[in-house]
Amino acid sequence: MKKLDWYILRKFLTTFFFAIFLFAVIAIVIDVSEKTDDFVRSQLGVRRIITDYYFGFIPHIIALLFPLFVFLAVIFFTSKMAGNSEIIAMLAGGVSYARWLRPYWIGGAFLAIVLWFANQYVVPKANQIRGTFEAKYVDANSSYNALLYKPNNIYLRIDSFTYAGIYSYDTATKRGGPFFLYKVKNNRVIENLRSDYISWDTATKKWKIETIIQRKLYPLKEEVKLESSLQMNFSFKPVDLGKDKYAKDKLTSPELDRFIQLEELRGSEGLNSLKVERYRRDATCVTVLLLTLIGGIVAGRKVRGGSGVHLAVGFITAAMFILTDRFSTIFSTKGDLHPLIAAWIPNLIFVFVVIYLYKKAPK
Repeated sequence: MKKLDWYILRKFLTTFFFAIFLFAVIAIVIDVSEKTDDFVRSQLGVRRIITDYYFGFIPHIIALLFPLFVFLAVIFFTSKMAGNSEIIAMLAGGVSYARWLRPYWIGGAFLAIVLWFANQYVVPKANQIRGTFEAKYVDANSSYNALLYKPNNIYLRIDSFTYAGIYSYDTATKRGGPFFLYKVKNNRVIENLRSDYISWDTATKKWKIETIIQRKLYPLKEEVKLESSLQMNFSFKPVDLGKDKYAKDKLTSPELDRFIQLEELRGSEGLNSLKVERYRRDATCVTVLLLTLIGGIVAGRKVRGGSGVHLAVGFITAAMFILTDRFSTIFSTKGDLHPLIAAWIPNLIFVFVVIYLYKKAPK
């Protein structure tokens, strides 16, 4: 890389990291003011609050607005360069427009890789830390907590021909019941099992069912067996029975892939939200690169009004991107739009925006 590349990259990265640092500080101050009562009730020291909550909160809030701050940082420092006629001098000195954009490609790709790795592994672990703290000390104090605790019916597809259900399951005691299981072959039930209780045996890592009536159905007869208790090795575990709507945010990408496969085998509903989350972890990284190029092209032109005009255009562009992303997500989770398309539609649209802006940019 040449001096020109290092010059622009230094401005790019220092502006971005400074902006994200200031935003993190402001976010922490606002969050502390909102959760002061919860922190006091938790009776935890400052060190425990930092390690048990803010080590999870800071990566979460930074990753949430990472693409937006990349975009604003690019617009801010590029607009300053344009206002000082630095870009005009570069182009007049023989640097082509494509060559001038090279450091934006490099910086955007670097930050995209950083966000990709964080989305796959770091942010889910941070969400686990944050979610555990909030569930124990914040949500427990909510007036709506009593409404959230209620019996739940769980239906599972264990394999291609075996189905099961638990009419009520307590995630705290890992115990529920009644429990039923039946096997189907050639569209006919060949085995039926009923049990009053099912519980997780932590010693054997198996499920224990009690007070069992087991029926095996044959073409001309029926075999009935009574058992006091049995240990069964099912494919699901207690963690799989907890209906946590934020589970997709707490799982690393390999874990999320396994979870989606398991839910597909069970025939669960609402899988599009999980798939959209999985595909978006990859798509968001490309978003960073696209917004970097859009910011550089838009702010690289010297106009009356300076940074104010560029920032206004930036906010409008960011709002359009967010609206496109939200609509595509809703069409996927509530409709029939494929999750892969829903996650990548904003990027596909803004690829054409980049091409249009590049062709119209004064060179």
